[in-house]
Amino acid sequence: MSTLKEALETLTTEGILYEKLDNGRLRCFACGHRCVIFDGLDGICRVRFNRGGKLLVPHGYAGALQLDPVEKKPFFHALPGALAMSFGMLGCDFHCGYCQNWVTSQALRDPDAVAPPHLLTAEQFVALAVSQGARIVTSTYNEPLITSEWAVEIFKLARNAGLKTSYVSNGNGTPEVLEYIKPWVDLYKVDLKSFQDRSYRKLGGLLNNVLDTIPRLYAMGFWLEIVTLVIPGFNDSNEELRDMARFLARISPDIPWHVTAFHQDYKMTAADNTPVAALVRAVEIGKSEGLNFVYAGNLPSRVGNWENTYCPGCNELLIERSGFRVRAMRLKNGTCPKCSRPIPGVWN
Repeated sequence: MSTLKEALETLTTEGILYEKLDNGRLRCFACGHRCVIFDGLDGICRVRFNRGGKLLVPHGYAGALQLDPVEKKPFFHALPGALAMSFGMLGCDFHCGYCQNWVTSQALRDPDAVAPPHLLTAEQFVALAVSQGARIVTSTYNEPLITSEWAVEIFKLARNAGLKTSYVSNGNGTPEVLEYIKPWVDLYKVDLKSFQDRSYRKLGGLLNNVLDTIPRLYAMGFWLEIVTLVIPGFNDSNEELRDMARFLARISPDIPWHVTAFHQDYKMTAADNTPVAALVRAVEIGKSEGLNFVYAGNLPSRVGNWENTYCPGCNELLIERSGFRVRAMRLKNGTCPKCSRPIPGVWN
């Protein structure tokens, strides 16, 4: 029987996001690490390989499939109530100790991460999405940037089938990968994990890469939403939350910011679960810094009105939610029915 690594090396195609260097080396552009990979070795993600001076990248399989409400991604300003057919592959360029998808993301890094690859063509995936009534397809569960060649292959077919496309990402991007995916990705969610570089380094990344990617995504015209998992003792100080909110508000006050509750998972079991009061405090900080759309997540029906969307002009209730369920939708052609203010988002 082959090992998981041997199996994944057969489920590859030559990548696009790289350049050849001397002596058989190459440089990968798929994520902010910009790995220089010697022949016979792998990138930090462990699933992009240099073999004979060519970059081999994941292709032709899924490590996870799931049909979810788009609110679970979370996107609150994109086709509310729509179903999203999500797929993930294996591997990640980070190693977050609290990852809820570690079985797929930490494959080849953690011997307990044993999610097998399931053979799947792009045509089969899109046909499945259509048959299940999905209006959106999403690359998630592992870091989508490192499997962008496969995502683009799927998304081209999805677009032809009338579907919207989305990434759920850590935001550790490069200009090259964003230019590559821009024609094929409609919605982009970034997980802004902290505003401290030392915290990002513990997770395997650099804060500046993410802080470069977020405004670039906005300027390039992706529909962008941000989520921050509020972890007690890690990123929940008033100062750090205020820094994040100010950063986003300077880019645009209309970027939705989701602050969500942490629960103990994977290797992070010492931190307390996020209490309701801490989540409400984070939302209030976001609003005080000028963000028009701030949401509290993962604690349905326990955070007051912070799951709903209100008009920033007249405070009319526009979208009423409980968890991932849309209870009422009052937008009229993307505008407030009371004051006619346009509400940013992807509504049709």
